[in-house]
Amino acid sequence: MNRAALAIILALIWASITGNFSAPNLVLGGGVSILALWLVRTEVSTPYYFKKFRLAVSLTLLFFYELALSAVRVSMLVLSPNLKSKLKPGIIAFPLTVQSDVEITLLANLITLTPGTLSVDVSEDKTKLYVHAISVPDKQALIDEIAQGFEAKIIEVFE
Repeated sequence: MNRAALAIILALIWASITGNFSAPNLVLGGGVSILALWLVRTEVSTPYYFKKFRLAVSLTLLFFYELALSAVRVSMLVLSPNLKSKLKPGIIAFPLTVQSDVEITLLANLITLTPGTLSVDVSEDKTKLYVHAISVPDKQALIDEIAQGFEAKIIEVFE
């Protein structure tokens, strides 16, 4: 909850306690609320679970964006007149920054659910995720896209 909304709620509580909902009393309650919030500004913060929820929503939105973008890319690739020349399938060894089994599984599933890519395997030491892509003109670009997209958001959610 942001501080402005909290100040309004505190001003309404002030008016309820005093039993006077006149404009001057609400302004006084708002002023006292703002002063009180300023005094405890370091103690009033967004609860931990709200931050995590917001980060999880951000990851979900990124997934839907990547899903739509990949669907368009694959559609354009399939509908192109010279399909054989445009297909450059490949497998990349994606270096994992995520460490827990849950994070690795989530990353692998997000990659697999995105059209045109498929998680193939995880190395024994859990440092690499092998990803097959329908078209890989630049392996490093695909690695960077995954690292800066899904993996970065997963790290934010689970840190």
